[in-house]
Amino acid sequence: MSDIPVRYVEPVYRPPSEADSLILPVTDGCSWNHCTFCDMYTSPQKAFHARKETEVLDAIRRCGEFFGRDVRRVFLADGDATMLPTRRLLSILEAIRVHMPGVHRISSYCLPRNLRKKPLAEVKALAAAGLSMVYVGAESGDDEVLRRVNKGETFETTREALEKLGEAGIRRSVMILNGLGGEALSPQHADNSARLMNAVQPEYLATLVVSFPRGEARLRAGFENWKVLDQQGLFIEMERFISALELRRTIFRSDHASNWLALKGTLSADKERLLGELRLAIEHPDAAQLRPSWARGL
Repeated sequence: MSDIPVRYVEPVYRPPSEADSLILPVTDGCSWNHCTFCDMYTSPQKAFHARKETEVLDAIRRCGEFFGRDVRRVFLADGDATMLPTRRLLSILEAIRVHMPGVHRISSYCLPRNLRKKPLAEVKALAAAGLSMVYVGAESGDDEVLRRVNKGETFETTREALEKLGEAGIRRSVMILNGLGGEALSPQHADNSARLMNAVQPEYLATLVVSFPRGEARLRAGFENWKVLDQQGLFIEMERFISALELRRTIFRSDHASNWLALKGTLSADKERLLGELRLAIEHPDAAQLRPSWARGL
């Protein structure tokens, strides 16, 4: 809608679960933007910068006038809203509370590097002001995989950030990329990603299959021997990953359009059922239902 009082810079990305949210850009692009598997923010118009505070606050005020109490969820875009100074984030959260009083959930993407710079007291202040959930692309818990794809993080830096978020009372939705380590590093990618999840016990966990809509050249620059996992390899890696998970109460989803097999459940309650579905898929890889959801018209 052209009359929506928010300035968007295409393409705009948001997590699947934020489909019904008001997408409110507070930055454009990603402040890191060196991950070789990710093309989301490589277009020239998506060069990183923080939006002016006056623009963001004015957009919030006008959204309140436009939508009234109809907005229930707000997602702070683009790639890492949490890089903003805490004072500015608190100002944004307060403006949402004042001008859009129907909002009951505010969320954003979050780079671990940004959370490490904020003291726990500041993260708790953000939670108290209304930031209730963040999406963290951990991608892998394996340091070699993270180094090869230039993630700029390690097992320990990601663990530290996720634990800080949990201590502050902010819900964490963590994403792991199935197949990111290729054939050579698949076992350690699965094992150490599970080790990371066991250490931090996230509220939500999702897996996507790594894909390269603009080609693999960026990835191969630092990962020359990378070889894509076939469908069978992806299933075997996922079975190894879930087998190693020791989660107490984590909502698990592997139903993104990139996934060949949709998996949903709560871990650990549904662990054996999910493993059974995976083992059936491994034994019968040519079953008709084992296609990415985009190929099924979903």
